[in-house]
Amino acid sequence: MNLPNKLSLLRIIMIPLMLVVFYIPQIPYRFIFTAVIFAVAAFTDFLDGYIARKYPLVTDFGKFIDPIADKILVLSAFVIMLTEPVILAGPLGDTFGAIIGGVGVTIIVAREMTVSVLRMIAAEKGIVLAAEKIGKLKTAITDLAIVFLFVTAKLVGTVYVVFYYVSLALYVISVALTIYSGIFYLVKNKELFNQCK
Repeated sequence: MNLPNKLSLLRIIMIPLMLVVFYIPQIPYRFIFTAVIFAVAAFTDFLDGYIARKYPLVTDFGKFIDPIADKILVLSAFVIMLTEPVILAGPLGDTFGAIIGGVGVTIIVAREMTVSVLRMIAAEKGIVLAAEKIGKLKTAITDLAIVFLFVTAKLVGTVYVVFYYVSLALYVISVALTIYSGIFYLVKNKELFNQCK
């Protein structure tokens, strides 16, 4: 197993660690540590792709495990946020947090499932759907939004309010990019659905 694939597996291994740290209230600054673990795991997503391309180490297993690890990491982070409404609600109230959290996460899950099915259809026909720039931008903004949201959750005072609105803006942008990139993939690859008739 080459280094990029090991990094992808490391990303998966870090997910349970992130969950454990998030849910143990006795851990001081647990949201901060959760953000750090997520950031390190997200960085391995960039790193494994960079190494695989630079030293041609792209493998079929890597093509399979890398996107799965990325999706599980991001979705796990958003799902645990839903269990702590304060993270997404901030000073705007738990109801607002539940609404934007529920709607946003549902959109993100729907997009990831749709693109994954599209990739499966393409793979059956011997077609590889390469990652598009819009997809990479979506991933980067989403990762940044998650880190900001975790860190912001335990801030106080004016700094908290400022960081919260920055976090919220990043989250809204990530959801918007999720919608746009999902539509982009569907439109660009609509011929795949025509071939399924």
